[in-house]
Amino acid sequence: MNILIDIGHPAHVHLFKNFAKYMQNNGHRVLFTCREKEFEIYLLEHYGFEYKSFGKKYKSTAGKIFGLIKFDLMEFLEAVKFKPDLFLSAGSMYAAHAAFLYRKPHFAFEDTFNMEQVKLYLPFTKKLFASKIPDGINIDKDKIFLYRGYHELAYLHPNWFKSDNSILDELGIEEGEDYFLIRFVSWNASHDRGQEGISFKQKEELIEALSKRGKVFISSEGELPKRWEEFRLKVAPHRIHDVMAYATMFIGEGATMASECAMLGTPAIYVNSLEAETIKDQQNYGLLFHFKNGDGVLEKVNELLSMPNLKEEFQRRKERMLKDKIDVSRFLIDYVEGLL
Repeated sequence: MNILIDIGHPAHVHLFKNFAKYMQNNGHRVLFTCREKEFEIYLLEHYGFEYKSFGKKYKSTAGKIFGLIKFDLMEFLEAVKFKPDLFLSAGSMYAAHAAFLYRKPHFAFEDTFNMEQVKLYLPFTKKLFASKIPDGINIDKDKIFLYRGYHELAYLHPNWFKSDNSILDELGIEEGEDYFLIRFVSWNASHDRGQEGISFKQKEELIEALSKRGKVFISSEGELPKRWEEFRLKVAPHRIHDVMAYATMFIGEGATMASECAMLGTPAIYVNSLEAETIKDQQNYGLLFHFKNGDGVLEKVNELLSMPNLKEEFQRRKERMLKDKIDVSRFLIDYVEGLL
């Protein structure tokens, strides 16, 4: 079987990497296609995957419309060369459209349900894998396959991920020393339009307060003010999950990294007006706290830091969550192998 996987975010490499390695080891061929956003190319090369990059994404509205046509065409032409039997993605309109034109099935994972995007790919998609359908959304239920899990459990489930504490030496962290991971997004993605997170003033206050409690590391999609450069996280992209695993706490505007920390039992504070069903579910386990803007975030940080045995408590919460959820990579492997 030839499988074409289209990715639009570095996390999508992680979402499909264990599935892809398994299929390759069992005689199948896998090709990744992508646009360059942040670390996609680095991760694909690090894991040794065959890939085709279609170049940079477009940021303007006009550019995004042009990009839809351009990347659709490039995806289809790549499919003609690769001859896939199956297309996979995390809600890629390009993969869906190319699959429709090439007359092969497209399976998609979805966890945010940004309906502007869903409407562009769902009519051309055979099966949509989701953990829950948000209330009030009217879509073709026959295409939905509900599973008990999160995207992040495709690569952070203990069946696949073991943290490496050598990251502490790389970060210069002493045994027992607290450190905090902060994530700022660039707000250029289509789903970010009209959304908000932490104001500049609140970022300053947060960094200043956390610096008094431990070391601070900032992961940022965009440029940082010069005075914050000293806090920039400087580790290889494939080691980010080790950084998360041992962090005292995560505070950030990106839902993916917040969820990843939740899967690892690291207290996570997600600050963004954009909601998702998975975020709500992780809140129910007490693994993650969602703020629509920066108001009250510092108070929550202080509240959490006052908890005795903070990390041990969140590890217990993580274990409760894992008892209810599945190994998502194993699920996808079994589903696709069932088609053979």
